[in-house]
Amino acid sequence: MKDLLSTNGLTKNFGRHKVVNAVNIHIRQGDIYGLIGRNGAGKTTILKMISGLAAPTEGDFSLFGKSGKAAYQYMSRIGTLIEAPGIYPNMSAYENMKLKCIAMGVRKQGVIEELLNTVGLGTVGKKKVKNFSLGMKQRLGIALALVGDPDLVILDEPINGLDPQGIAEVRETLFKLNKEKNITFIISSHILEELSKIATNYGIIHDGVLIKEMTREELLAECSERIELKTDDTRKACTVLENMGIHQYKVVDADTIQIFERLNDGGSITMTLAENGVKTVGITIKNEALEDYYLNLTGGALNV
Repeated sequence: MKDLLSTNGLTKNFGRHKVVNAVNIHIRQGDIYGLIGRNGAGKTTILKMISGLAAPTEGDFSLFGKSGKAAYQYMSRIGTLIEAPGIYPNMSAYENMKLKCIAMGVRKQGVIEELLNTVGLGTVGKKKVKNFSLGMKQRLGIALALVGDPDLVILDEPINGLDPQGIAEVRETLFKLNKEKNITFIISSHILEELSKIATNYGIIHDGVLIKEMTREELLAECSERIELKTDDTRKACTVLENMGIHQYKVVDADTIQIFERLNDGGSITMTLAENGVKTVGITIKNEALEDYYLNLTGGALNV
């Protein structure tokens, strides 16, 4: 499947400081892509560049198959919520939405009611936004980003500061839009635990550098409980494991195998390997929490 959005060496300098350094991300249609990194890692700057709100110092990006200057003609197909939602506190949700529709030339009958219903704000009536909870304001921000029927929606820290109820409401809204309208999302956050409940793919950024891209399945596999087996012959060890009926394993490198089943059978696995002439150099049980995985990958503490 072709990438809906990809970046090529995307770089941003502020003076002598390189805030974003040669970032290459790959996002396909239908992804919920989580851009994870601590505060100041460069997430917002990346989102601003691919939204057309900031110009790259170096590099470019491809959008809907077009790159360079040609990509900018598709900016109307992107909805954004970057930093604080641009809302007027003394107006109602409907009035805020009406202003956005006028600004974007959207005249479709009933579109405001439809979008407010989509984000769960269809019954707030004339209540002023200043009296909304933070979660309600974030959902209004998402509704504003949806004006114009975008294919790609970029959300910067949409769950930051929300209580568990607010996070759940935003999460359900994104799931619904992704499933029913096939909208692709890019979501930034510094909270991997919460992002892991939403995202299908991840880009991990640290000090302006994209360290790793991975799928949700790959992330969970990295963090799930497993046997880590060190051996002198992984090829032969895999044959022995298959003969033992063990099929859920992964060869990590030349001397390491991760096993995801029969976690209490380390002794019998070692014994069977030895009987078949395979030397076990080491065997341990690993179980890494999501945040621990992030910290080990980046070598630093998360800002909260």
